[in-house]
Amino acid sequence: MASKPFPYQLMEDKMDALDRLELRFRWGSYGFRVLRCHLTSFPPGKIIRYHKHSEFEFHFIPRGNGVVRIGEEPFELREGMFYLTGPGVLHEQQADEQDPMYELCLHVDIIPLDEATTEDDWGELWERQEAEQCVQALQQFPLRTFIDQHQAMPWFLHAYRAWVEGRPGFYSSIKQAIIQIMMRTARITGPTEAPFALPSRNLNKHRFQLAVQYIQDNYASAITLQEVAERLHISVRQLQRIFQEQHDCTFSVYLENYRLSRVCAALLEDTLPIEQIALDHGFSGSNYLYYVFKKKIGMTPKQYKQQKRRQTTDSQAAALAGSAEIMKR
Repeated sequence: MASKPFPYQLMEDKMDALDRLELRFRWGSYGFRVLRCHLTSFPPGKIIRYHKHSEFEFHFIPRGNGVVRIGEEPFELREGMFYLTGPGVLHEQQADEQDPMYELCLHVDIIPLDEATTEDDWGELWERQEAEQCVQALQQFPLRTFIDQHQAMPWFLHAYRAWVEGRPGFYSSIKQAIIQIMMRTARITGPTEAPFALPSRNLNKHRFQLAVQYIQDNYASAITLQEVAERLHISVRQLQRIFQEQHDCTFSVYLENYRLSRVCAALLEDTLPIEQIALDHGFSGSNYLYYVFKKKIGMTPKQYKQQKRRQTTDSQAAALAGSAEIMKR
């Protein structure tokens, strides 16, 4: 009977490929230096005498059988199993007397970083908590063998394929693969549920922000309350309530005010006629723009433009006078 395909055969082409990379990255409040990440094989009966490392070493068995002795304790090794040895842990490996044994090895030096632990707006607190949870679990990991029930092993192949393909983003792919190996290993003995609660959104505030962004992106076209509500997958009535709650105004008032603010900016920046400015910023024509402008601003667009120019001229004159006075001293 033909033997089944070896999923990690691709890695045999260049077993130490990832070892050649200078892989260092930050995750949460820790620095991770990947010293080795490779596939190796032991001929039948091969013994790797007792030794230890100053870093964490993840050992996964993708094919074959053998024994590992951690301290004085022997543990059976077979396909699909793994064990973790932390800094200073003595261990000895021996392949089966009849068959070779393959091992996927990941050596990682984990370095605590000195940094403030204040929360920011980009989810970094979650990352720090996850990294902390993972590192603590690895530091307390039992010295025995386990079944790879959380499928950490395939991530070695994921990292290797990213290196082989060499496409943009391969470094991030390898980094994520290393993190997945560590996290899925830690999950064996870690908590079954996340030890911290992820912050939840204020949905009305979030929907208001989405609606505002949609208005700002599309205000120059004839958008409607119903159109925006459909984009957010909520009812027209619900969206109207959100605008009243979050901004104390109706949707139409907010839209009109935003259009008006963009017209004010255009009056100071552009030399286009009022008719064109009105059309470019969502108003049906200059007559309606005049009406809204006079009602909201208290003057016509032309008067507004003249007033702002005078204010600018006066400010510049005052600045020049101040400079001249300083020069006299």
